[in-house]
Amino acid sequence: MVKLLENQVAIVTGGGSGIGKATALLFAEHGARVAVADLDEKLSAETVAEIKALGSEAVSICGNLLDPEFPKQVVEATIATFSKLDILVNNAGYCLDGLIHKMTDEQFLEIMNIHLVVPFRLIRAASPYMRDVAKKEIEQGIVHHRKIINVSSGSGVRGNMGQANYSSAKAGVIGLSKVVAQEWGQFNINSNAVAFGFIDTRLTRPKEEGTVINGEVVGIPEKVRNILINKIPQKRVGKAEEAAASILFLASPLSNYVNGQVLGVNGGSLT
Repeated sequence: MVKLLENQVAIVTGGGSGIGKATALLFAEHGARVAVADLDEKLSAETVAEIKALGSEAVSICGNLLDPEFPKQVVEATIATFSKLDILVNNAGYCLDGLIHKMTDEQFLEIMNIHLVVPFRLIRAASPYMRDVAKKEIEQGIVHHRKIINVSSGSGVRGNMGQANYSSAKAGVIGLSKVVAQEWGQFNINSNAVAFGFIDTRLTRPKEEGTVINGEVVGIPEKVRNILINKIPQKRVGKAEEAAASILFLASPLSNYVNGQVLGVNGGSLT
């Protein structure tokens, strides 16, 4: 197998489960060393153990990304361990759904923070190790592409009833990705967003399973879930591994001239 990320160092937030874990493992299979950032120490450690079993290197960096200081700590811990940073995947997040007239300021702002403010802070913290390093390389005639991949959602493209907070944040992620592409493209840093449709994660499984995240039961009521699946042209939910494959594409040399774009991964869904 051709390894697309040989000798690369990547940060994957939310790497303890779901799309983040699938991405971290796929990156490792392609030769990357991975910093797994997650709130859950147990899940993060499990991902790191699986990466090491694949013969690659990994480090677990645990903490709450909503802490204003933690994004910078994630980047600095990565540099302390691996001495460089080539790929940043802003994936961590969750939902606090509610209709607009019932949604509190706290619900709105918390989701804006985790999905939009946190990626901004991580990108800013990565600047010395991505943008500044690239400037020096360019002066020496070195061309090395670095990649930022921000996870958005179909909800950020079209909106989604009951998700004013989530849709707003995910739309903001698209705007952030495009601005970084415009500001940092000259430094061979590609910034793109991937807008996922219905992917199999803890957030999209039947709510009746009773999965709890941050004290809230997450998931989609089974009746609603079945209706949504039936609207997908491919008539199925996407796999986390399929989502990870799209992130791998944007992280790899295959996408070196792809910048400021939104890649829809949704089984053909238009609404």
